[in-house]
Amino acid sequence: MSGDLGENDIGHTSESEGIGVIRVAVTGAAGNIGYALLWRIASGDCFGKEQPVILQLLEIPQGMQRLQGVMMELMDSAFPLVHDIVCTDDANVAFKDADAIFLVGSRPRSKDMDRSDLVVANGPIFVGQGKAIDAVASEDVKVITVGNPCNTNALIANANSPRIPSRQFTAMTRLDQNRAIGQMAERSGVSASKIHDVFIWGNHANTMYPDPRFATVDGRKATDVFDLDWLEGEFLDTVAKRGKSIIIARGASSAASAASAAIDHMRDWWQGSDGRIVSMALPSEGWYGVPEGLVFSFPCRCENGEIKVVEGLPIDSFAQSKIDENIAELMEEREAVAGLLY
Repeated sequence: MSGDLGENDIGHTSESEGIGVIRVAVTGAAGNIGYALLWRIASGDCFGKEQPVILQLLEIPQGMQRLQGVMMELMDSAFPLVHDIVCTDDANVAFKDADAIFLVGSRPRSKDMDRSDLVVANGPIFVGQGKAIDAVASEDVKVITVGNPCNTNALIANANSPRIPSRQFTAMTRLDQNRAIGQMAERSGVSASKIHDVFIWGNHANTMYPDPRFATVDGRKATDVFDLDWLEGEFLDTVAKRGKSIIIARGASSAASAASAAIDHMRDWWQGSDGRIVSMALPSEGWYGVPEGLVFSFPCRCENGEIKVVEGLPIDSFAQSKIDENIAELMEEREAVAGLLY
């Protein structure tokens, strides 16, 4: 058994954990995003095809029965890389010695809630999880926050984990980047694999800015391939509202693409981005005039397990206006949860 399980904990143990096994924690593991995420982790898509893992899965008490079913399916999939599975409703068990944590679980936004209500409602969840990470996770843990509003939830978790360096807390804007790539691929008629270095500034919200100025499409500058009116109009609008469009089309939120983006984010962080610019939100150290500590998406490269913000890119007036808009929104969100940042 990996970890001391509580009354509502469920465990499955292999005979040997092996050498070099890493512990991966996922919150909200029985939810739609968690469900889509786990098979990608277990198959080696995230941490490598030879990297064994222990899955440490967290749910709320009323979700434990569903989580038991998820564990049963994982066992039935017989993944050779999965050396152990722990299912629990105790964050201190789920995060114990974790090397990587996916903070997926959060309260969804209901129709009568505005964004500020969602910020306040989810804040206490991430206070508790931040404290648990601080208490029991590996000091080198890599944390991605997926549950929305993910930038501010990451801010709260980071503030409540003083032992863990701030650069090890991130929020996911890779879904927005992937959506931007998808739109460029569709419009240009090339595959997504031939589109590089479009990235996201700011918040995972409608204000976020997918910057096309440094992107290439099959080796050509994106700004030469697409007209400016489209890039500053329909392109931005489509990417910003893509999540809502998917809900309208399929009657449910974009769980599979969110899970895939979370895998992309952590894979690049863990294994390196091979020189590509990728989108990650992390606590600002003053880059591009963003106030220190604000969890903001920047252009990044990943190497040797570290995130490096790409500095010195020229910022034109349109990009600056979008960056400023995101700063203002995130400052408002930070003010709304100021009492939780201690």
